[in-house]
Amino acid sequence: MRIDCAGDAPEALTADVAIIGSGAAGQAAARRLLKHGCRVVIIESGGIDHEAEAADLNAGEIVGQPYHPLDHSRLRFFGGTTAVWGGRCAELDPIDFERRSWVPHSGWPIAPDDIAGEAEEARQMFGVERAAPPQQDSILNRFSPEELAVRWWSFDPKFDRFTIDRASDLESDPRCTLLIHATVREIIPAPDLQSIERLDIVKPDGRVIDVRARHFLLAAGGIENPRILLASNSVATAGLGNGHDLVGRYFMEHPHARGGRIIGRFEWQWLSAFAKRRVGGVEMSPAITPSSALQRREGLLNSAITVAVRQPEGGSHPLLKRAYLHVKHRTAPTRRGRSLWKATKQLVRGYTGAIGPLHPWAMKRLNNLDLALVVRAEQAPNPDSRVLLSDSRDASGMPRARLDWRLSAIDVDSVAGLVAAIGREAERLGLGTAEPATWLSAGSKQWVSDGLVSAHPIGGFHHMGTTRMADDPKRGVTDSWGKVHGLANLHIAGSSLFPTGGWANPTLTIVALALRTADRIAESIRRPAVRTITATGADGTTG
Repeated sequence: MRIDCAGDAPEALTADVAIIGSGAAGQAAARRLLKHGCRVVIIESGGIDHEAEAADLNAGEIVGQPYHPLDHSRLRFFGGTTAVWGGRCAELDPIDFERRSWVPHSGWPIAPDDIAGEAEEARQMFGVERAAPPQQDSILNRFSPEELAVRWWSFDPKFDRFTIDRASDLESDPRCTLLIHATVREIIPAPDLQSIERLDIVKPDGRVIDVRARHFLLAAGGIENPRILLASNSVATAGLGNGHDLVGRYFMEHPHARGGRIIGRFEWQWLSAFAKRRVGGVEMSPAITPSSALQRREGLLNSAITVAVRQPEGGSHPLLKRAYLHVKHRTAPTRRGRSLWKATKQLVRGYTGAIGPLHPWAMKRLNNLDLALVVRAEQAPNPDSRVLLSDSRDASGMPRARLDWRLSAIDVDSVAGLVAAIGREAERLGLGTAEPATWLSAGSKQWVSDGLVSAHPIGGFHHMGTTRMADDPKRGVTDSWGKVHGLANLHIAGSSLFPTGGWANPTLTIVALALRTADRIAESIRRPAVRTITATGADGTTG
């Protein structure tokens, strides 16, 4: 059942589990909980499509490292930012889970095997379970395993996997209620601060809905999760889960940059190696990362580099590309705008799939372009990189987010180390020379983005780390299951749990963790450990 709180809505709802957020994490958890027989309410602040009023609730302040506007880097309607997701699926490497001596604050409280089954389920969900690295001869197979590792993205074939059009199973399930235009303004704990009692939800007209559940799952994204916890301060004055001042800290991205260029007339070999291809019906694309041996030897992060034709450093896009980017970034992400974007992407994919590396090879030769090293980096966890609350408030009365994004010297040095390794391998194999970008050797150790290397030149909209998991409450906001330390019935899902970011896009791991947490919640419901919900005096409906 869908209830639009912009119209008539009940004053109260109850459920076994209340899920805040309808993106990949929220939907994956909801489907798993329903499979276990739980009653679920999914709470979405926006509607079923982009609306300017709802999008404005995402606006906030940016200090520190320049970043995308906060209302552009995340979407507030059913399905969340996955509505403009590029579909890249990849799993973290085993070293990403380790406590690395050269990476302060690293180390997950779980191992890869702990989510291996859920990761395979996520692959099946995204239609990439058959994907395996192609066994073909290319320069990728000739790199020394002591220097470089070749990793592969698999691409979900469905652009709209989490939109309302694909949620009929949730809408038709009698145990599931979808609340839209329902903004969680505060999570209210019980007076003893040992559990959560209810949600304070505000409708567009300002009226309040009381939602009570046996368990609560916060799945609103890496900026909104800490924002909601920090704003939930009417009882816990520092915010929920914030007894050790960790909520909002350790904000991480996958920052993008130009790492340099390959010099020499070996364009065809490089471009053919990095061309997208289909394997078993799944579209795949490679990346180079430092091998685990190189990471340990030189103290590097697990960043990724691809090779692609780009305008030279300091140049400008041609007129046609500038017009395309202008339209792309100025077009509101409505259903119509997303359909246009999807059609364009499919056209480009079809074209590049048909001609392979021929077009970029010809463009480089004809226009004197660079064979660029395109960086998608791992950022080291930094406690001073954080999400805070602003002094200004949005239309719902909630404090806006304030992002203070900070990168570290190791982030820059790790890219420099990876580029150097690519250079050594290129020379060993007789494939030209890798010329590092000038910013990598600057004494300031400042990260430098480049608007010519990516449609999203600053970062991948991957908001990680702000409610990190750890067994010790002094090192993390949640335990290894995503349960907030000290609160019996509040869990968190999403990449805000990640202690480190690794090289891989986070969506597949987000879903794997959400499935694992949902199983844990369902087990707890079968074995009651928290108080029975009550809605005394509320003329409510059961969700």
